[in-house]
Amino acid sequence: MRVNRILLSSALVVVALVLQVSVLARLHLPGAVPDLLLLTVLALAMVYGHVGGALVGFGAGLLADLAPPADHAAGRYALVLCLVGYLAGLVKPDNGRLKSATAPMLVVAAAAVGSTLLYASVGALVGDTAARHVGLTGLVFSALVYDLLIAPFVVPGLMALARRADNDPLADAGSSAANATDISSGWLSSGTGLRIGGQRGGGLKMRAVRARAARAGRIKGVKRL
Repeated sequence: MRVNRILLSSALVVVALVLQVSVLARLHLPGAVPDLLLLTVLALAMVYGHVGGALVGFGAGLLADLAPPADHAAGRYALVLCLVGYLAGLVKPDNGRLKSATAPMLVVAAAAVGSTLLYASVGALVGDTAARHVGLTGLVFSALVYDLLIAPFVVPGLMALARRADNDPLADAGSSAANATDISSGWLSSGTGLRIGGQRGGGLKMRAVRARAARAGRIKGVKRL
């Protein structure tokens, strides 16, 4: 990942986690908590692609696993967000721009349901049965509703910000300079300059031959007269 992507992703993940823990978690809404961290990972994954989405998801999930008041095994949410970020990154089009809001909203809906089920499944494997006592159906439904409600206010803005940071003029200038260096080195290594010099030398020789032929023709014409 580029440096500007790492810096932007780190800042957005930290802000999303702080808001989720300090604000959204204290609203005491029925069922699940609106997952602002999940929406951040989805927005970045749909801009950066599946590899970048997996890396951002793993880092965001690991930070959530270690940040208080986490009460589950470390790496559990990192695994969930890593898989979600990878799958969401597959939706990224070749030109990097989505034509409508249908695909992002479908991705949000699928991620809200899938991440909740996957988180509960991983918890069952490690002996955490809290989802059974709360009610898995209620968690899935509430997570779906909350994430879909706040997604239009979060996902488009983060995607636009990620695209703008990804088109950094300084980064483009640096890549152009690197390409220029590669072209110049390839130019020298291929010996193009020597061939051009040879072509110039050959052109001079041809001009000399033509001049001699013209002189010979003029001399013959004088003799005939």
